Amino acid sequence: MRGGVISGKLNEDNGAISVIVPDVSVVVPVRDEVESLPLLLEAIASSVGGNFSYEIICVDDGSTDGSAEYLKEQAQIRPDLKAVLLRRNYGQTAAMSAGFNYAIGQAIVTLDADLQNDPADIPMLLAKLAEGYDLVSGWRHKRQDAVVSRLIPSKVANWLIGKVTEVKLHDYGCSLKAYRSEVVADMNLYGELHRFLPALAFIEGARITEVPVRHHARRFGRSKYGIWRTFRVMMDLLTIYFMKKFLTRPMHVFGLLGLVSIVTGTLIGMYLTFIKLALGETIGSRPLLILAVLLLVTGVQLFCFGLLAELLMRTYHESQGRPIYRVREVVAQNVK
Repeated sequence: MRGGVISGKLNEDNGAISVIVPDVSVVVPVRDEVESLPLLLEAIASSVGGNFSYEIICVDDGSTDGSAEYLKEQAQIRPDLKAVLLRRNYGQTAAMSAGFNYAIGQAIVTLDADLQNDPADIPMLLAKLAEGYDLVSGWRHKRQDAVVSRLIPSKVANWLIGKVTEVKLHDYGCSLKAYRSEVVADMNLYGELHRFLPALAFIEGARITEVPVRHHARRFGRSKYGIWRTFRVMMDLLTIYFMKKFLTRPMHVFGLLGLVSIVTGTLIGMYLTFIKLALGETIGSRPLLILAVLLLVTGVQLFCFGLLAELLMRTYHESQGRPIYRVREVVAQNVK
């Protein structure tokens, strides 16, 4: 691999600039980290600059402390830095998505801007990626965070996410990860899904592993996260579970629930009909009558939801030309 930063190359025939694809793009979401940025940029350059061609993409997510101004200034004098300044604070998921969209490297590494992730670990992640994995996730095995507000909720969340997604990682919340660029290209991020990138990659058939990485105590500023994020994690986890199980077959879940509802409502209706006609009892005041009608109507609605979801999934895949499968490689002997 080549050392140094990327550059453009002038095509003398038509004057166009062809971009040299770097070995690695380092994507850094930034929000109010102006004190950390000088040290972070130098640490990244020192870590990867000797053995890899690279670019640093810092995405400012609506900072108010001067981070955007600093990045803009540095991007004008540093050939290895690309500053992407968002119009307002959209959240870390949107910032990562923007970084992925502007990254052109063969591999993409993400890390936080607060210096708690150590850029010196990047070559180790890239070496692991070169072994044939599609995603290498960092594991902060000696995490330097508050026990009650960060460590305990994180351990519970990691256990729950592993159970639901069947992707067993010690540390889903570690931002230090390395990806093959084609894996990132297959993932669309919404909401707060940056925490579930390994699960999203797994859905796309990626080979995933985890390596221990260093973690440092925060040196500047304060954390942007707290225990309040647990609710959003739970909601996104339900989304990931549905995507994993029923992304290409939503009728299987809505249809099954609708069928159970209709059958149950029909059985209750038959029972009420029997006691009305055979036994002559009044059923108009029975709660079971309301329940039977409710179950029948709900069952029909669930079937309709399933059909609509099927149409939406077909539109989603066909409008973007996205197949319902992913090919890892094709091996064939050329026929002359």
